[in-house]
Amino acid sequence: MARAVPSQHKHAKHASRTHEGRRDHAREHGSPQAPELPELDRLIHERMRLGIVSALATNDSLSFNDLKRVLKTTDGNLSVHARKLEEAQYISCVKFFEGRVPRTEYRLTGTGRKALTEYLDQMEQWIRVTREH
Repeated sequence: MARAVPSQHKHAKHASRTHEGRRDHAREHGSPQAPELPELDRLIHERMRLGIVSALATNDSLSFNDLKRVLKTTDGNLSVHARKLEEAQYISCVKFFEGRVPRTEYRLTGTGRKALTEYLDQMEQWIRVTREH
């Protein structure tokens, strides 16, 4: 029985040398350094979680269904991302009944508002540096 063997890229060794050569050349000839950029909050940077905290930053509170409608997402997707934000204490979640109907309501916490403000400041810094170059 024949066995498939992964092929090596025939130019891999040459490409590695060329890349290393460029790096050495840059070091020797003093090419400009990349600007220092702030590290982004990975928890908020994810698209759905950024949407959740942004929507809550502009509203006192939103129900699960309101967030789902605004963000155009599924129950499962919203639940997973909201739980991560809740575990980080960026949002709070209150579950209650309105008559016989269960409701879930979310609010942005002080910690979450501070994290969003810092994230927006970091993004503005990234934008400034990008526009300058």
